[in-house]
Amino acid sequence: MTATQIEIQLIAAVVAVACALPGVYLVLRGMALMSDAISHTVLLGIVLTFFAVQDLHSPLLLLGAAGMGVITVALVELLYTTRLVKQDAAIGLVFPALFSVAVILISRFARGVHLDVDAVLLGELAFAPFDRMMLLGLDLPKSLVWMGGILLLNLFFIGLFYKELKLATFDAGLAAVLGFSPVLLHYALMSLVSITAVGAFDAVGSVLVVALMVTPAAAAYLLTDQLRRMLGLSALIAAASAIGGYWLARALNANIAGSMATVTGIVFLFILLFAPQRGLVALAQRRTRQALEFGQTMLAIHLMQHEGRPEELIENRIDHLVEEVRWEPAFAAKVVRYAERNGAVLRQQEHLSLTDLGRTLAQQALVR
Repeated sequence: MTATQIEIQLIAAVVAVACALPGVYLVLRGMALMSDAISHTVLLGIVLTFFAVQDLHSPLLLLGAAGMGVITVALVELLYTTRLVKQDAAIGLVFPALFSVAVILISRFARGVHLDVDAVLLGELAFAPFDRMMLLGLDLPKSLVWMGGILLLNLFFIGLFYKELKLATFDAGLAAVLGFSPVLLHYALMSLVSITAVGAFDAVGSVLVVALMVTPAAAAYLLTDQLRRMLGLSALIAAASAIGGYWLARALNANIAGSMATVTGIVFLFILLFAPQRGLVALAQRRTRQALEFGQTMLAIHLMQHEGRPEELIENRIDHLVEEVRWEPAFAAKVVRYAERNGAVLRQQEHLSLTDLGRTLAQQALVR
């Protein structure tokens, strides 16, 4: 593995983790679309700041872009507070308008600026190691330095305001009562999202910014309810997806950022299917088990009602359950097998009888 390949993977992992951390709070606040909006509208901030300073390498571009991200949030909040549109609709109204203004300004007044699908949407990580700078005597990729600094900023902010962010995220009303300012924290978080989006924009493009802010956090949310663990899992999933995306791009000779976004989607799909508690497979198994448990209780009640009576030989037959309880034959057979395995009923050919456990189960159900 060459030094360039290592640097590309390192940049990808740092970008992924830097995006994933604030993305956790966006997902928990139901504001995942805001990452899409900010990752597009920061372009207008870059364009306007470039017109003012006439320098593509000026650090003021970062400030201008981050400021535009905050303006985007403010405009969305302004529309939402009118109660005439919902939040997702407000986001959908604001960011296309601001992004289109940026494209128009570039096409009209900055035709020499390179603006195409690779530059804006997908980026090109393969070129990131060739744009370098000196830091503490080390020759490093500029993207790695910028995103490393942004990652440290995100870690510092989340670590410093962890309790306040947690409280404002889950109960903004209580946070206000306790003296915190949910609005101030909200705009500080959105400023952090803006800075992160701007830093990642040049290396990986807006598509991957959205994918890395939303998908790892959403996947981590399926795995845990604890915020600390969710932050850690989100960062781990993001870094693994970034590195996996690089190798997928090499195998397919495809765009690295697009491959990274694809891998994040594949990882999310896998977790969506197989998460221990919230995965679709686990949910299906839980519903099946609940249906069988309910059926077992119904069966126990039915058997107890006819136990010791003249009609017991007819009523407590398996084939009679289809008529009496109106179960499908296949479901009735499953319930009987489930009750047998649990020791709730005894089966003698087609006749069923309760055990002590089954009788207790029926009595408890009737008492409830």
